[in-house]
Amino acid sequence: MGLSFELVWFDSLGAKSVCVFVETPDVRVLIDPGAAVMHPGFPATEEEKSRWLREARGAVLRALKRADVVVISHYHYDHFVPRHVQIYRGKHLFVKDPNTFINDSQRERAWNFFERLHQTFGRGGSLPAGGSPRCLSISDPMENLPLACGREFGDYTDRRNALLKRGQDRFRRRVKRWERWPWIKEIELPELAVSFADGREVTLGMTRLRFSKPLFHGVEFSAVGWVFATIVEHGGEKLIHSGDINGPIIEDYAQWIINEHPNVLILDGPMTYMLGYILSKTNLKRAVENGRRLVEESGASIIVYDHHLLREPMYREHTQEVWEAAQEKGVALTTAAEYMGKIPKVLLRASV
Repeated sequence: MGLSFELVWFDSLGAKSVCVFVETPDVRVLIDPGAAVMHPGFPATEEEKSRWLREARGAVLRALKRADVVVISHYHYDHFVPRHVQIYRGKHLFVKDPNTFINDSQRERAWNFFERLHQTFGRGGSLPAGGSPRCLSISDPMENLPLACGREFGDYTDRRNALLKRGQDRFRRRVKRWERWPWIKEIELPELAVSFADGREVTLGMTRLRFSKPLFHGVEFSAVGWVFATIVEHGGEKLIHSGDINGPIIEDYAQWIINEHPNVLILDGPMTYMLGYILSKTNLKRAVENGRRLVEESGASIIVYDHHLLREPMYREHTQEVWEAAQEKGVALTTAAEYMGKIPKVLLRASV
């Protein structure tokens, strides 16, 4: 047996999630074990959405029982279970670093999560935390995005430059907050280990786990924070779980995946249900172009294109070029539901 994977739950099944179970002869890895209810505008009844959320949580919990390693790419509720932490007993968690490259809301969630872990598996009481560095040496993240910086944006250039300037200003202020707040520490207890995954590499037998450095959750300087991607390798096979990079929108993230040359790519799509609000037409165009490039150049034979994208029924029309490229290239581009032989829930009304 080599590397195998199971799609535990995804948006196309009716609740927000991008949970994947990966198994090799050495280790069983569960990535992003969380689920959240669909937004009010999703085309289903509240009863249906509640039922699908219950089903999603049940599927995630069953997968958690089987896992040795649990990966949490960031602290949004559709990516981890924050409260009933006893389910993590006996696991090794690789989680988003809660001290840097994190926004305030996720930092608060991470603090509460670590406190529950200590209360459940340690000696109780408050979360032990140390002093943070007086001065963090963190450069402008745009310095690591040469493709995004070098792209031409035509009439949108001035608007983009203004947005980037505001983002850079917010980022500098955020670094100052990271310098001030108490430092959360990794956990090493008899029944639980928690390691910060950002930029880390781990070898388990003949299996290699790698985690990317922090990536923007969508556009440059996204207000919702940062994530990391997960790479599982064994016996010449490679699976990449993209985290929440929204397409990807950023050209350098697409190039990184192309350079990695995965066999299987778990790719979250652009948030087309937020088109005109959080997602601009310019950034949707970028995500579609990058998605097409991944189909044509990454070498992946299977691409699960689902999370975020399957929250509105026009998702194929909005990303048509990606699907057409897959058909021309002979790449299995699919939603999780279709991979499992089901109709995506967002299309359920249309299929009745």
